[in-house]
Amino acid sequence: MRALFVVLRLLVAIAIAAAVIGQLIVSINFWDDKGVTNIGSNVINFVSFFTIDSNLLSAVILLIAAVYLANKQDAPQWLLVARLSVVTYMVTTGVVYNMLLRGIELPQGSTLGWSNEILHVVAPLYLALDWLFAPGRRPVSYRAIWIVVSFPLVWATYTLIRGPFVEDQVSGNAYWYPYPFLNPNATEQGYLTVAFYMLLITIVIAVAGLGAVWASRRGRTVES
Repeated sequence: MRALFVVLRLLVAIAIAAAVIGQLIVSINFWDDKGVTNIGSNVINFVSFFTIDSNLLSAVILLIAAVYLANKQDAPQWLLVARLSVVTYMVTTGVVYNMLLRGIELPQGSTLGWSNEILHVVAPLYLALDWLFAPGRRPVSYRAIWIVVSFPLVWATYTLIRGPFVEDQVSGNAYWYPYPFLNPNATEQGYLTVAFYMLLITIVIAVAGLGAVWASRRGRTVES
């Protein structure tokens, strides 16, 4: 069991890295075809997606967790909380994407299909399964949920502050937001609609995090 999850963690971390790099290459080529001149700003936009951030964090945590598991070392508390955080973010990413964003059409050639599925389906599913069944899981305090929700709140604040000051050279808009539901210009209700979606996503993150904490407290995984 231990060796299996070491291998799975390494494979999923590599798959995430490949998916992110592959999508970045496709995006850069797409911007170049569209005559975008400020590639640097668009790369910052790329890494400003919560999906990209949560996947990159997950890849790093999976690699670290694989090392601890391979060395038969107990994961320190900070790593348990980090795993709790990334599984919460990834489950949220999967739920939000498949419920709100999957049907939204994007410009032809801007999305790498297999990368999209790894980042939004495969990786979230694996993170959840890893949390539930990997050896060495220990109970996590419910107080850790405050750490879990802190990063999404910082990310959302950053997004809303930055958005009005970034020009979208692809669409020609004088603003840029990573997701339609965070764009106050997308509806007549503006920031009221944004606030509603932020509240909804916060609830999803909190529920996912509390569910992960509850799962950790059901008992220890049998090591082998």
